[in-house]
Amino acid sequence: MTPPATTTPRSTYRIQFRAEFTLDDAVAIVPYLARLGISHLYASPLLPAAPGSSHGYDITAHDAINPSLGGEPALRRLVAALRQHGMGLLLDIVPNHMGVDGPHNPWWQDVLAHGRDSRFARFFDIDWESDDPSLKGRMLAPFLGKPYGEALADGELSLVAEGPTGVSVAYFDNRFPVAQGDADAILRDRDTLKTYDPGSLDGLARLHGLLERQNYRLAWWRTATDEINWRRFFDVTGLAGLRAEDPAVFDATHELLLRLYAEGLIDGVRIDHVDGLADPGGYCRKLRRRMEAAGRRRPADAPKGEPYILVEKILASDEPLPVRWRTDGTTGYDFMDQVGAVLHDPAGEAPLSALWAEVTGTHRDFHAEELAARKQILRDSLAAELDNCARALQALARSHIRSRDFSFNAIRRVLAQLLLHFPVYRVYVRVGGPSLQDVTVLRQAADAARAALPPTDHMLLSQMLLWLAEIRPRDLPLGEARAALLTARQRFQQLSSPTAAKSVEDTAFYRYGRLLSRNEVGSNPGQFSLTPAAFHTAAKARAEAFPRAMLATATHDHKRGEDLRMRLALLSEMPDEWADALRGFLNLAKPLIRDLPAGPAPEPADAAMLFQMIVASWPLGLDLADRPAVEEWVGRLEGWQRKAMREAKRRSGWAMPEEDYEAAGLELLRAATDPARSPELSAALVDFARRLAQPGAMKGLSQTVLRYTLAGVPDLYQGAEFWDLSLVDPDNRRPVDYAARRAMLEQGNNPAALLSRWKDGAVKQAVIHRLLAERNAAPALFAEGQHRPLDAGADHLAFLRQLDQEALLVCVSLRGQRPGLPEITLPGELAARSWHCVLSGETLPPSARLSLPQDLPFAVLRAT
Repeated sequence: MTPPATTTPRSTYRIQFRAEFTLDDAVAIVPYLARLGISHLYASPLLPAAPGSSHGYDITAHDAINPSLGGEPALRRLVAALRQHGMGLLLDIVPNHMGVDGPHNPWWQDVLAHGRDSRFARFFDIDWESDDPSLKGRMLAPFLGKPYGEALADGELSLVAEGPTGVSVAYFDNRFPVAQGDADAILRDRDTLKTYDPGSLDGLARLHGLLERQNYRLAWWRTATDEINWRRFFDVTGLAGLRAEDPAVFDATHELLLRLYAEGLIDGVRIDHVDGLADPGGYCRKLRRRMEAAGRRRPADAPKGEPYILVEKILASDEPLPVRWRTDGTTGYDFMDQVGAVLHDPAGEAPLSALWAEVTGTHRDFHAEELAARKQILRDSLAAELDNCARALQALARSHIRSRDFSFNAIRRVLAQLLLHFPVYRVYVRVGGPSLQDVTVLRQAADAARAALPPTDHMLLSQMLLWLAEIRPRDLPLGEARAALLTARQRFQQLSSPTAAKSVEDTAFYRYGRLLSRNEVGSNPGQFSLTPAAFHTAAKARAEAFPRAMLATATHDHKRGEDLRMRLALLSEMPDEWADALRGFLNLAKPLIRDLPAGPAPEPADAAMLFQMIVASWPLGLDLADRPAVEEWVGRLEGWQRKAMREAKRRSGWAMPEEDYEAAGLELLRAATDPARSPELSAALVDFARRLAQPGAMKGLSQTVLRYTLAGVPDLYQGAEFWDLSLVDPDNRRPVDYAARRAMLEQGNNPAALLSRWKDGAVKQAVIHRLLAERNAAPALFAEGQHRPLDAGADHLAFLRQLDQEALLVCVSLRGQRPGLPEITLPGELAARSWHCVLSGETLPPSARLSLPQDLPFAVLRAT
């Protein structure tokens, strides 16, 4: 019997909403999700977003549900359907930024029109006191596709009678409102618009003069790197940072959310990019207080309990999530890293490292790649943000006679070194003293920076640590001194996070390819594997500190689908075989490598990563003679490959794509998968891909079992109840065939019976269905049960979940090529209990040493 709905999920199902899959479309799959055993639908952002948005994170307003998704009436229909099945709803929220690329954001349009006098001017993190004379009291608007003078001369800028003041500058689909005084003067005579036509020299000069008087300076998009004077999301100029720490901003951006919670329409939230906020801890605590207050108005028939609050947060391997934030945990990147690592064979690390060095001709480890990437990102993408932070620190230096001789250049140099070596996304020092974790992180970064700096900079480095953490703002008088210190700390903390994200996930991940299954969001590719003991330690810590944290293995942000990663992880068990195969692939591919002036195309590193992706993403049952199917798959791989080459920022990039290099890489992919062009290479790839498929799938099932049996809330990403061989976004947001999944579930087969036909994915869905039924039948055990490790050797992972007399025993094989299960020695108090196999229905008699069923590479047993 399914327990009544509560605000805290027992399990979630993530859906990416878009115009092609609306809230009403979701209504139709609610019965299927309920039958599967899901307790809560987990929605991507539902607020208005940029037209055509495929993800919803570029929200443009906070006062409505996106009309393109059906609006609030459709949301109410969806919630009604969920409630009929005892289910709840979680909502992804975006408090850090808004979409501003285009005329769709009324707040941003008002700021452009009225500048610092706009009532929304403080909503965005804009520096109106820039040192640049051309930006004093103005904001940079770097949205032009070419230099400003060229855009003006080419007639791409013109006046139109639109916008909040009645007149705007049109640039293709974008609009830049003209200040009210200028607009009023122009509108007194509509014919005046013609005098600003850039088609004539007089019109061009008049239009330029008008633009020079505006609250913004139109500029080429490339100027943002060096001159932008407002905070962005990472280096994305189309996403402007919000000041959620301001009470007025918080109220305006959360009014709808709190109403939805008060009305019982949502039961909890996922906070996107919490590290972008000025004070993540303060924000999370405030949000909980406000949701708790709103919860007192919830209808009697709404799910009961405390608001469920998760944060999207990437944690270093030894970094704890602060308990004082009062959240229920993270969205699961940490679990995705840990479960992936424990499913890698440590024996593969040394030979695969040697193979990567051999193939690429370099002995750079991941740390070295990350350091090089950080230098490049601070130079090429975040230079303006680095300058702004250095200026804030320089203002502190100038405020005291003992520090006023520290120059801007010296401060910038030391600051850059500190950021290069920062081991986590950020610290969280505000008005109080730093936490022990913050002190540890800063000292670690400072030690590494000190080794890289000349002795003449060491005094400044020590002073910088005082500014960033050790001085207590409360010990300073109210006024400029305290405000300057808080501003400098905020700038630093909001810079270290994008530095890490852009350098690691968006650059180094695409340069270092020892084994791509470890290049995943939240993971450190330098950490090859995790021992069962270390995995148990992490699982126990989560069960004790955040028992309601999310457990995810696939997300809208993942680099590779959860089962594709397991195929790659299998290579850790067969490093010598993979080495022979890769050498063969590269040798056969030599005639396909082009010789360009800058070097071979593609380079060996890019070619080696491509061959990993080909064999790991090979569709089950694909025949290379079926050219339409091959073209569909290769087209998807081309999207990954183009993104990989540009993100690596070595031979190509998003700013200036190198077409010849990219064409050479894409040509290698096409030729390698075409028997007519490369018969030996394509045959070798087919053979190796087929060898990975079945044992890789077994590893995928082990990963699934762990997700559904450990402490936490298991999340199922849309469609991943079948095999997930998706690639990086947007490939991982493709439409899902729910009719096929519904029909398969209705067959009701047990997993063991489906193993022989594993290719259709039914066995994975059946495992999920059985384990969800178990979670729903024993909610207290899974929510509160103790995690007790059991000895199962290096190739298996075994543990008990125990609560009073309830006990669940779980054992999985960590090796896809060695799927058998060991005997398990039970604690004395359980030796007299019989065991029911959740996945097969088999009953095992009492025994102090339990012989596990061998029909599956894992076992889940309930004590009876």
